[in-house]
Amino acid sequence: MNIPQQIQAFWAPAKLNLDLRIIGRRADGYHDLESIFCLIGLYDTVYLGLREDGKIVLHTPVKGMTQEQDLAYRAAAALKVYTQSGGGVDIWLEKKIPIGGGLGGGSSDAATVLLALNRLWQCGLGRQELIDLGVKLGADVPFFIFGRSAFARGVGEKLIEIDVPKQWYVIIKPDVHVATAKIFSHPDLTRDSKPSIIPAFQALQPFCNDMQAVVFREYPEVWKAYLEMSKHGRALMTGSGSCVFVPCEYQQEAEKIYQQVSKIYEAYCVEGLDVHPLFHV
Repeated sequence: MNIPQQIQAFWAPAKLNLDLRIIGRRADGYHDLESIFCLIGLYDTVYLGLREDGKIVLHTPVKGMTQEQDLAYRAAAALKVYTQSGGGVDIWLEKKIPIGGGLGGGSSDAATVLLALNRLWQCGLGRQELIDLGVKLGADVPFFIFGRSAFARGVGEKLIEIDVPKQWYVIIKPDVHVATAKIFSHPDLTRDSKPSIIPAFQALQPFCNDMQAVVFREYPEVWKAYLEMSKHGRALMTGSGSCVFVPCEYQQEAEKIYQQVSKIYEAYCVEGLDVHPLFHV
């Protein structure tokens, strides 16, 4: 990928759902969720270059998708309309976060575009305004703008900071793409978990993912990945899948597990992050 030298680079980190519960189904068809979100040290890179003609151009569209369908493009377009900015931008995405794994890569790219362009276009929006804009793009976008470990309610837009112990994570991605809409519409999906009384890391133990049972049934590859990771610790699926992870207290422990599972699966060994790289932007 050839990027002009004057272009600025911004990181877009992945996330894990350390806990995910479905509290109910709303009248509009969406689901009320509760989840613990954690940022991790696995990144896409978003390259941005200002244009003088007011156009938004995505130079690295995903195969089979128009630029207008891409969340990064849509984020720039939404910010431009909302602020009535005359700015334009060239966008390149260097993808390292696997697509369709439940790690939030597309949402993170969109959040990074909003955070970076808010500064580059001198829009002057506050964090909450950006979150309100982000929720219209996707349920995970507000968390990445929030920029810290968070307990989320609603569709993911109601966020409060939560303390997550410093941990390492080993993640594997089975060779399958889980259709999120299929899982959310499944008749056997758990939709009646009890709301949390105390949204705290220890109070919510043991963690769970209400989507796991249905995903395991519909996608045997994810079930097999879960069984493999369960040999090394308390495994859990993130989001609607397909990635499965194990938390580790120490880097050495995580690297040892990574050495074993990376022989079988696409795998990652990453550290949890305290804050988003663009938190102070």
